[in-house]
Amino acid sequence: MNLAQSFEPVWQPECRVLVLGSSPGVASLQAQRYYAHPRNAFWPIMGRLFGFDPCLEYDQRLECLKSAGVALWDVAHLCERPGSLDANIRQHSVEPNDIDWLVRQLPDLQLIVFNGGTAERLYKRHFKSQHAVQRLLMPSTSPAHAALSLEQKAERWQKLLPFLYIHEPGSMA
Repeated sequence: MNLAQSFEPVWQPECRVLVLGSSPGVASLQAQRYYAHPRNAFWPIMGRLFGFDPCLEYDQRLECLKSAGVALWDVAHLCERPGSLDANIRQHSVEPNDIDWLVRQLPDLQLIVFNGGTAERLYKRHFKSQHAVQRLLMPSTSPAHAALSLEQKAERWQKLLPFLYIHEPGSMA
């Protein structure tokens, strides 16, 4: 059985945006880090949006996200997932994270962002009440989602900017 277990959420109470992935892939599980696959566009996109080097140490990247008002977690706490493709997540095996708990910890939360369609579908399946904040589906940053270039994905992810503690891409002001 190929079990994938999510990591602890990354957050601070002032976060305005919660980015939800589906479940960690093989590279992330091995590294015990969010978005660890070298071709995943998440860190390059976040670096562009928030003006930091995506090659910073992992803890520094997480601090940059939190400083900008971004929290991270996955919808699935535990699931069977042979390999890294979201399509391989066995739906019957998904045990969701306690997103209700995290939302209660984020009084300034304005937006839940889904990093790809699988994260959104899992959320809708497991959270019937859905949280009373705006929700936004973004293109997956996974290398498996090759329909869009890095530039196209980054352009779409700029929709987060009005919700954050920065005003322009690359500006931490």
